[in-house]
Amino acid sequence: MEFLKLILTSLLSIVVLFIIAKVMGHKQVAQLDFFDYICGITIGSIAAELATELEFTWKPLIAMIVYGAVSAGLSILTSKIPKMRKYVNGAPSILFNNGKLYRENMKKAKLDLSEFLMMCREQGYFDLNSIQTAVFECNGKLTVLPVSTERPVTPADMDLAPEQEHITTEVIMDGRVMSENLKRMGLDTNWLDKQLKAQGYHNAKEIYLGICGSDNKLSLFKAN
Repeated sequence: MEFLKLILTSLLSIVVLFIIAKVMGHKQVAQLDFFDYICGITIGSIAAELATELEFTWKPLIAMIVYGAVSAGLSILTSKIPKMRKYVNGAPSILFNNGKLYRENMKKAKLDLSEFLMMCREQGYFDLNSIQTAVFECNGKLTVLPVSTERPVTPADMDLAPEQEHITTEVIMDGRVMSENLKRMGLDTNWLDKQLKAQGYHNAKEIYLGICGSDNKLSLFKAN
């Protein structure tokens, strides 16, 4: 009986954790700000406690709901009242600009020079002279604006106007035809069969991945 209850509380923990994660949004799997990071860790710890709590299951369950509700509520509140964002999420700080390092902002960000230089190198900048502005974001990530002479050349710099590229869509995955994706692109299986035969294949089962662009160009990848 106790073993069965342990299984049920574990399943309850998984279900509640999944629901709370969906309510809190995708920020929990992206770059987090300080408050989201703390909430994510705490909710995970409470979920582990809920999975093994056999007598007072309602206690960790309520705690999880409260943490999830507060996090979701603050997210809504900061979207409605932008001025609150700097108090809840923090604000970005300029650490370097036009050849000048900002010591006070470095102290506020709890960074020393070695850490700052490491973060610059992680962005691909080994020479500070290549950087115009470096900003320490509230999620702990450094963003860099290079000086104009150091940034990559763009088509606009060369007076070129290349055709706009668009994302591709998977139409075959692991030998299975993605019918919904084909339909969304205005295509069908008859079109796909013709394309497969034109490229020397008999059916979709021979293909590991097939992707199609907005120009209806089909790229096929066969598994080795």
